[in-house]
Amino acid sequence: MSEQPYRPVGQLHRIRRMTGRDPHETGRAATPLELLFDLTFVVAFGIAASQFAHLLAEGHVTAGLAGFFFAMFAVCWAWINFSWFASAYDTDDWIYRLTTMVQMVGVIILALGLPQMYASIEHGGHVDNVVVVAGYVVMRVAMVAQWLRAARQDPERRRACLTYALWITVAQIGWVVAIFVHTSVPVTVAIVLALVLVEMMGPRIAEGRQGGTPWHAHHIVERYGLFTIIALGEGVVGTVASLSAVVEAQGWSVEAVFVAVAGMGLTFGMWWTYFVLPQADILHARRERSFSFGYLHIILFASIVATGAGLHAAAYYIEHHSELSSTATVLSVVLPVGIYILTVYGLYASMAHRVVRFHLLLTVLTGAVLGVAVLLAANGISMANCLLVVTLAPVVSVVGYELVGHRHAAAAVAATTGTTS
Repeated sequence: MSEQPYRPVGQLHRIRRMTGRDPHETGRAATPLELLFDLTFVVAFGIAASQFAHLLAEGHVTAGLAGFFFAMFAVCWAWINFSWFASAYDTDDWIYRLTTMVQMVGVIILALGLPQMYASIEHGGHVDNVVVVAGYVVMRVAMVAQWLRAARQDPERRRACLTYALWITVAQIGWVVAIFVHTSVPVTVAIVLALVLVEMMGPRIAEGRQGGTPWHAHHIVERYGLFTIIALGEGVVGTVASLSAVVEAQGWSVEAVFVAVAGMGLTFGMWWTYFVLPQADILHARRERSFSFGYLHIILFASIVATGAGLHAAAYYIEHHSELSSTATVLSVVLPVGIYILTVYGLYASMAHRVVRFHLLLTVLTGAVLGVAVLLAANGISMANCLLVVTLAPVVSVVGYELVGHRHAAAAVAATTGTTS
């Protein structure tokens, strides 16, 4: 089998056989094309968050949550499948590059259809997901082409690659049919959940029963880390929105400074918290844990983007353009931050196959901090001060990790990989 390292800069991008990358390749890192691909998701995340914040400010919380669920699954799932494929079969030839460009076009189409979908849910009719599904199908059809090429050129893993192509195709037929099913939001949710399960069948069968594909553990973990940072960009955008609202309403003041510190501190703390476990070493040693690693991140990405949307909602409240109460507005930030922290520790437990009691303590303390922020809002404390308290939530985990948790992480890696702690 011919394992193909990444092409050095300056060489021609002629067609190369898609025989699979070396999963033990040294120095494997994200490619410039992967980073370019990720930029389209900045747009998708931004639109999903801003539309969610708009519906929250209008008081349409349930509709906002439904639209956000649809948007985040479509965006995250398409990114996940491409990233694992690229980790296994990136040839960086001109065919691969052009196929990736088609997928990028699909992401943009999907993103542009999000306002239309949110609006249809807000007004109580059927879910108008025509443009969103069209963009999603463009991405996934291009992905089928990639898998079929891999199946033809990598005989050793032909069955696994064909399994991916088959289940993606079946799911796309379902998504196209769903466009013409004009029904209520609950029924649409049921249809979406069924199609999500179909989408998940391909990876489960191909990787679990048919030998899998040669993805690279350290490369995958780096890709997820970079995508987490892209999602955290919504926290920065939300901070700017909130800060602009305060400055426009009151000018530069202590409260404006508090909003800036709160937003950036929260984003920075969430970034710091994410990297508490050396996940690459565990994933390299225990490849069967890839499913929990990959799927739990969907919740993690969604909670990060939802935090940014909550900060947007706070900006609407400060500008007096929101139907939400002060308490509900603070909750729009508190809840996704809490879900994020729980997901980080859930990911830790899933990867290390252990529940650390110290993490339970940190979780309780984090919940207490978030609870205080809500209580302060309920008692009329200003939004800026409440957000400043929310910022302390990830700080609990950061301090806990730096003082004690790093030893637990080292022990978890040693126990899982069989190395000396």
